[in-house]
Amino acid sequence: MDAVAELLDAARRELGDVPREALGVWRSRRILGIPAAPRIVPAGSAWHLGVLLLTEDAVLATGEVVRAREEVRRGFAAESQRERAAIAAAAFRGGFAEGQSVHVGWEPIDSGAVDAASSPLRLGADGPLVRWSAAGGFMSLGAYLAERVALARTPPAGA
Repeated sequence: MDAVAELLDAARRELGDVPREALGVWRSRRILGIPAAPRIVPAGSAWHLGVLLLTEDAVLATGEVVRAREEVRRGFAAESQRERAAIAAAAFRGGFAEGQSVHVGWEPIDSGAVDAASSPLRLGADGPLVRWSAAGGFMSLGAYLAERVALARTPPAGA
């Protein structure tokens, strides 16, 4: 077993009873052959550890997080707000409860090939590293997971 897999398995053991968050995927649909509004349907659950989503058997790069909301007419000051509301409505149409957090646009990471340029994981001289933000540098995967698991197990007050 490689170092990345060992660290991820240790994190899974520590996270055993911590609640998970929903994963969703886009699904287009047709009603009587006519295209209908796309929806986001359930695709499992994962522990949210910052830039990583950890499932029982995989690690994923975090995409976008939305809260499912029923579609209503609203006035928007920005197109980005309109797009975000459409995504939230798609999650609601797909069966997620009102207000439930849903991760969409996540990407699987092959923990055996962590040198891919688009992945937040890579191997450094001192072992596996994680890029904790798009503009940030890399830090030790072990330290990152320890910090994120501790936050998941005992979230700060008000979180």
